Amino acid sequence: MVITYHGAEFFKLTFGDTTVALNPISKDSKLKGPKFGADIAFISLNHPDMNGAQMVAHGDRVPFAVTGPGEYEISGIFARGFASDSHYDSPKDKRVNSIYVLKFEGMKICFLGALETKDLPHDAKEMMDDIDILFVPIGGEGVLEPADAHDLAVKIEPKIIIPMHYGNVGIKDALKIYLKEEGSVGLKPVDKLTLKRKDLDGRSSDVVVLSEK
Repeated sequence: MVITYHGAEFFKLTFGDTTVALNPISKDSKLKGPKFGADIAFISLNHPDMNGAQMVAHGDRVPFAVTGPGEYEISGIFARGFASDSHYDSPKDKRVNSIYVLKFEGMKICFLGALETKDLPHDAKEMMDDIDILFVPIGGEGVLEPADAHDLAVKIEPKIIIPMHYGNVGIKDALKIYLKEEGSVGLKPVDKLTLKRKDLDGRSSDVVVLSEK
């Protein structure tokens, strides 16, 4: 599997002939993201910064869009979505954010989306055992603050932690603050993360920062 980062909470995951988009940026967003063809798009929040399934359609390739809680099995991926809270870009009105747990290629991935609180819903907690890769928002302003993101990541104990939702979104220096909380000051971003199941052996809460494409 190859993971690349495209800003905000937008990631591209590729394995074999399958491409997955996580929270692709919409054409209606002030943020900019690439266009590419995906087979599946997971949308955590109905907001232009995260609901751009149309941006990952290319030619005859139109992604299956997962837009909320439930159970799904698509192209060899088993997924469950859990409802949680977010105030992203909506200080007065609570939004529904979907946490997704994905299983494929022998790996278990948790994508927290625009989660606001480190107190997970009960049904989501039951799925947090043996998480291999955790995508966690760190930017504050309606999603997790850096310190709370750190606390939650420590509690979940994934093998790899990938911070997201910083830079052009969230509070200033969110990544720097988060890495200080993690004890990983000075950690250098990498262009992409390439993993096979065996590469996860022996890893424990390793932070990987991906440079934005």
